[in-house]
Amino acid sequence: MAQCCAVAAVYVASPLGFSEPGRHYLERVLHPRLTAAGWSVLDPWHDPTGALATTLALPAGPERRTALVRMSRAIGERNRTLLAAAAAVLAVLDGPDVDSGTAAEVGWAAARRIPVIGWRSDFRLADHEAAAVNLQVEDFILVSGGRLATTLDDAITALAALRPPP
Repeated sequence: MAQCCAVAAVYVASPLGFSEPGRHYLERVLHPRLTAAGWSVLDPWHDPTGALATTLALPAGPERRTALVRMSRAIGERNRTLLAAAAAVLAVLDGPDVDSGTAAEVGWAAARRIPVIGWRSDFRLADHEAAAVNLQVEDFILVSGGRLATTLDDAITALAALRPPP
């Protein structure tokens, strides 16, 4: 009897979790599309313990500051763990400049040879007329074995080419 292989995991690096419309897009469009394409989604915005909401609800003061530092370290550790478990990274690069956290995740993944697909549907240019994104972010994506995509369909197709064999 053949055993079924685990579904390949994709880490979604993005600033979309900062806003209600962004979270809606993650939960209702992006994650379902990735799941339908056969990926298990590793979501750094998922807060299984509720620590983020609890910490942000604290009133200003030393207790909140201490809790924010503790929360920040925990989020960083969790995201590194998720990235290490990923077969690939999908980085959402829209905006006037790439989100600094997303750029860090791209660099971390590239340094560990985890391929990154950078998805930029935003038509604004970055460093010069031949650069859709910051030139260093683009370089990290390319040296990771990934590439840039301009549509979600193109990004999902590019991810399919990275999927490890069963």
